[in-house]
Amino acid sequence: MTTTDARRTIRLGLFAFGCGHHSAAWRAPDSSVERLGDIGYWTELARTAERGGLDAFFLADGQALGVGAVSRGPLWLLEPITTLAAIAAATERIGLITTVSSTFWDPFHAARQLAGLDHVSHGRAGINVVTSMTDDEARNHGMERLPPHAERYARAAEFVEVLRGLWRSWPRDAIRADRHGSYVDAHALRPIDHHGEAFDVAGPLNVPSSPQGHPVVFQAGASEQGRDLAARSAEGIYAVAWDLEQAREFRDDVRRRASAFGRDPDGIAVMPGLVTHVASTEREARERRRALDELLPVEDSLRQLAFFVGRDTSEWDLDAPVPELAPLSSFEGPKGRYATVLRIVATRNPTVRELLGVLAAGGGHATFIGTPEQVADEIERWVDAGGADGFNLMPPTLPGGIEEFVEHVVPILRRRGRRPLAEDAGATTLRERLGLPAPR
Repeated sequence: MTTTDARRTIRLGLFAFGCGHHSAAWRAPDSSVERLGDIGYWTELARTAERGGLDAFFLADGQALGVGAVSRGPLWLLEPITTLAAIAAATERIGLITTVSSTFWDPFHAARQLAGLDHVSHGRAGINVVTSMTDDEARNHGMERLPPHAERYARAAEFVEVLRGLWRSWPRDAIRADRHGSYVDAHALRPIDHHGEAFDVAGPLNVPSSPQGHPVVFQAGASEQGRDLAARSAEGIYAVAWDLEQAREFRDDVRRRASAFGRDPDGIAVMPGLVTHVASTEREARERRRALDELLPVEDSLRQLAFFVGRDTSEWDLDAPVPELAPLSSFEGPKGRYATVLRIVATRNPTVRELLGVLAAGGGHATFIGTPEQVADEIERWVDAGGADGFNLMPPTLPGGIEEFVEHVVPILRRRGRRPLAEDAGATTLRERLGLPAPR
C-alpha cells in the first residue's frame, strides 16, 4: 500500500530544454533561441532554479541532430556533462543531473566523468540512464539500427551494475597521502573484474569515491523491463503520466517491484514530468498556451505524432477525432510515450489538432494550467494521493516559465510547508536534498 503524509516535502527539479518544452517556444518573438549556445543562458537558468530552492537541474541528451532541429530548433546544442561542469562552478546547492545512454556509452568512461562531476560539484551529481530511442542515433555509433528493446534493457541493467562497482572500487579512505610512504592503500582498492554479456571491465576506477558515495542514479523507462530496471537499481525515476490515475498506478507498481527486489520503496523518488502554464488568472494561462499552439507548424507536428504512434499521420483530418490506434501490446516503438497517447485519447477524446497541442508541450506529460494557487493545489493533490514524490518541471517557455514558477508557485508551497522555508544547511549533496539513503 502506498503511504502518504500530507505535510511531506515535495521534491522539485528543473528539466531545462532549449527555449522551453513547447516545440514552438523558439518561434516566439521574445524567445531565447539566439542564446542556446551561450553557457551564460544555462547558468542563469540553473541560478533561477537554485534561487527558488529547487533540488535539481536536469539536462536530457540525444546522439543525433534529428529532423526535429529543422522546425523545433536545436535539440542538443551543448553536451550536458560539459555544461553541468560549468554550471557547478556557477552554483552552490542545486543538484546536477545528466542523461547517459547505456546503448552507446562505455561504463568506465561514464563512471569516471560522473565521479569527476560529483567531485567538482561537492556531491551534487546525478545520472539518468536511458537506452535511446532512434535509429538515427544508432547510425552515429556504428550500428544500422537500435538493438532490440530487450537487448537494450539487458545492457542497461549490466551498465548500472558496472557503474556501481566502479564507484565503489576506490574508497576515499584508502587515500593515505603519506609523503614518506604511500599515496594510497593498495589493499583497499577493489578491482571489479566484471565479465558480462555486454561489458568486460577490470577496474578499479581511477577516481576515488565521490562526496555522496556515488552520483544519484535515475531511470526513465516505462515498459515492463524499464520498470524492473528502475525498481531494481534506480534511486530516482523520471516518469511520464498524463493524469493522477496513471501516475498512481505507475508509482504503486514500481514500489511493489522494488519491495520484491528487497529494496525499501521509500528510498526511491518518483518524479513525473510536469508542464505548467501559470498566470494571474486561469483564462490568461489558457490564452498563453493557445498562443504557443498557434505557432506550431502543422506538418512537423504530424511527423512528431507519427513517431509517437508508429504510423503515417500526414493525411489525418486535423479537426476530426483521433483515428483508432493499435493496442499497446502490438506497438514496437517507445512504449511509455505511446501508452500516454492512448491515455490522452481515451480520457479526452481530442481532435487531432487538440492532440498536437497537448503533445507539443512536453509530449503528454502532466499539464497544470491556471493561477499559482491552482497549480500548487494540483501539485499537492498528486503527491498526497500517491501519484508522485515530486515533479521534474518542464516549463513550456524558458526562461519565463521557470521564473514564474519560482516567483509565484514556490512561495505558496513554502507557506503550506511543502518546500523548505530556507536552505537546509545539512543538505549539501543531491542525495540529501532528495531525502535518499546513502549507497550501500
